[in-house]
Amino acid sequence: MTTWARRLFDDLRTLRVLVIHPPGDDRNVLDEQLRRIGCLVTVVWPFPSPLPADADVVFFLVGADVRRTGNWCAADTQATLIALSDYENPTALKMLLDTQAHGVITKPYRSTGILSTLVLARAASGYQQRLQSKIGKLEDAIKARRQIERAMRILIDVHRLSENEAYEHIRSRATRLRATIGEVATMVIDAHEAMEKLGLDKRPG
Repeated sequence: MTTWARRLFDDLRTLRVLVIHPPGDDRNVLDEQLRRIGCLVTVVWPFPSPLPADADVVFFLVGADVRRTGNWCAADTQATLIALSDYENPTALKMLLDTQAHGVITKPYRSTGILSTLVLARAASGYQQRLQSKIGKLEDAIKARRQIERAMRILIDVHRLSENEAYEHIRSRATRLRATIGEVATMVIDAHEAMEKLGLDKRPG
């Protein structure tokens, strides 16, 4: 077994799992198998409000009769979402897609298949979170670059600096202030806008 796979299986034994399903044999199958795997299981019904923040994995029922309370989406939580479906038809499939669940189990629930679904769902959830983190960093970088370009334009227009001089000014101030270049660029923009509001933005003649 690879180190990555070993970490994934070790992770299962520390998971806080929430099962949202009405009492009955189906819920018992899920509860018992998850406990055999080693998960820390909590079972609830009806749907809690708001969405629990301390669960690593949420198994939740999806169906027409729980449409109002079960319309959760992966974007609403950091937890891994595994949908529980009692039938398959276009309406049910649309509801499953809307949840953006990382995995799905359909009735009748069986002990076999729960572990593999849990492992794959956790892997998919982790991959999704890593992608979202990268996207967030890229968006921040793009935003910072736009701020830097705007600040440079202010220094070029108002203080008659060259493009290289404007960038070097921002960079040197960032080093001196122990800040990022983007943060200093924001300072330049904010200061310029404040001066404009005070009517003190006249350029040197």
